[in-house]
Amino acid sequence: MLSIDEIRAMMKDLESDRVERTISFREDKLGPATCAFSNDFPNHKKPGYILLGVNDDGTVNGMTIGDEELQKIGNIKSNGNVLPQPSLVVSPVHNIDGGDVVVVEVQPSPYPPVRYDGRCWIRIGPRKGKATIGEERILTERRASYARTYDLVPALGASLSDISIEYFKSNYLSIAIDKETLSENRRTIEEQLASLRFYDTKEKCPTNAGIIIFGINPEFYLPGDYIHYIKFKGNEMTSDVEFEKKFSGAMITELNSIDDFIKNNIIKERPVRQDSFQEQIIRNYPYWALRELTMNAIMHRSYESNAPIYIYEFPNRIEILNPGGLFGDVNAGNFPDASDYRNIVLAEAMKILGYVNRFNCGIRRAKEEFKKNGNPEPEFDITLVTKFKVSIPINTKW
Repeated sequence: MLSIDEIRAMMKDLESDRVERTISFREDKLGPATCAFSNDFPNHKKPGYILLGVNDDGTVNGMTIGDEELQKIGNIKSNGNVLPQPSLVVSPVHNIDGGDVVVVEVQPSPYPPVRYDGRCWIRIGPRKGKATIGEERILTERRASYARTYDLVPALGASLSDISIEYFKSNYLSIAIDKETLSENRRTIEEQLASLRFYDTKEKCPTNAGIIIFGINPEFYLPGDYIHYIKFKGNEMTSDVEFEKKFSGAMITELNSIDDFIKNNIIKERPVRQDSFQEQIIRNYPYWALRELTMNAIMHRSYESNAPIYIYEFPNRIEILNPGGLFGDVNAGNFPDASDYRNIVLAEAMKILGYVNRFNCGIRRAKEEFKKNGNPEPEFDITLVTKFKVSIPINTKW
């Protein structure tokens, strides 16, 4: 945490390219600033700082910063408009020279280029600007020297012919990159894919994320990349199987198939007569909550495992089992309040495609939805080390 003297020094250093001063809490101001510091184009490998409540000339504005303004700062990290998700630390409110000041520390991202609303911003001296094609290429190449999650690892042996360029261009590119950048685009398809982390320019092949999301046959390179749904007649796994289905193929198409299957095949409803002789519609499971936990399994699973995601439906519950236990900073003591991402590119893609609304709040909201629907609280088994399991009891009125 910075001291008051350190904050004063940053307020006075008007030439620093690691400091931005602003009195605006608007997202279109904070978002590009966060994006630029995350990209760390000068390669300082040090955090950048946004000083809120400070004028451009380094003087304190004298404003009062309350909970509403602090909430706006927090939204920059969680609303998914800055991708990959930035690493921010927000200071307490300091009163300096008769006004409130808040410092936002932005860590350099290990996964550049970072974008705000589809645009890549960088810091150019004391000012920020939109990255050119050449500047963005530098960020893409720099990423290869950073630590990489498994979805960023090149799928050695694969080539462009192993992914659907049509899916990428027609279903993804136009919503991942802003229209202005696309209209200026003079990049090759390899450069377009690489800028979104789906292609490794050094190894000249797709990344695992490219294979998972756009692959023509993802299982050839990642044998466990599918979902196996099994419906049992009884409440034990030794019961007879009533129905089963396999979901495999490019994630960009299978996400919709899984979504439709949950909505039309798993979720059921029926009327129940009340004391007043009116009918109430009850559901075995709330659609949004079950969908959220399924999408969570897809996003956080270990794709290094040859085991698939299993969805087991019993008469009295549903179980979702995916390979890969708690990851990174998440542990038994802080789950589900902490977040970390085993698959940074997949998380970004699922947000862009609309299957994730916000980061780090899905499980909490799902638990609320289950409670509203009449389901007992889901049970999360986080003791399996190499697996993650959630058991969801059926609505008690069903």
